[in-house]
Amino acid sequence: MTVRPMTADDLDLVLSWASAEGWNPGLKDAAAFLNSDPGGFLVKTVEDRPIAAISVVNHNADLAFLGLYICHPDFRGQGYGMEVWQAGIAHAGNRCIGLDGVPAQQDNYAKSGFNRYGKTVRYQGRLNPDSDQVLSVVKTPAPLIALDAAYTGIARNRFSTAWFTAMPTRVTVSLTKSDSTSEFATIRKCREGSKIGPLYANSPQSVEALFAGMPAEYCAGPVFIDVPDSAPDLATLVMDRGFEQVFETARMYSATPPKTDLPRFHSVATLELG
Repeated sequence: MTVRPMTADDLDLVLSWASAEGWNPGLKDAAAFLNSDPGGFLVKTVEDRPIAAISVVNHNADLAFLGLYICHPDFRGQGYGMEVWQAGIAHAGNRCIGLDGVPAQQDNYAKSGFNRYGKTVRYQGRLNPDSDQVLSVVKTPAPLIALDAAYTGIARNRFSTAWFTAMPTRVTVSLTKSDSTSEFATIRKCREGSKIGPLYANSPQSVEALFAGMPAEYCAGPVFIDVPDSAPDLATLVMDRGFEQVFETARMYSATPPKTDLPRFHSVATLELG
């Protein structure tokens, strides 16, 4: 029995567990996740069979983000989850650790020294893009990496580089073709429908323009967006569009969280990595 770093195949397996729990990960999240911190994805095995997992991604020298804390249903209640938890916390070292905790685990996280700083609500709805307003897909992620760091207070260059690089199942669209853009959104295909995240915009008109300009192939099914309570106007906007709440998490940190400079309208990139 051992705890070891995940392979790409291990992570695909763990993401399938997450899908079975209703977390609805993206179709091709694994490569971007592993690019962020290959040593931060840990799996517990018994007789070479993965049975429990956690990710604690060290974004930089100050902050790590915890996610994908999950045990296969056949092995729950046997202490295996605590083993990967301890290994993940050790991987973070002295960094502040953030996480988005599901309701069933929030008390346990609090007992482990995590404090609640807000909540995030997942909304589900439909978008009907305007074929006359399709936005340009971002080709060069470098300007967005700097903007993401400025907005979130987290320099997470490895994650952002992968996340904002266009691929067949994930694209980022911008309101301008200039590298000086400050308003953009990423959409990715998921097990069910698509998710938008992050989204950064300064006005409701900009949000509507981003929604209208999404590539149609990403909007054929339901669209999900994770909205923190620091963006109440975005929550109101999507509810006015008929989106419904389907999921909720608490944003928690083990120490003082980073200072943010988020625009008025913003959403979470991914609950697994912040």
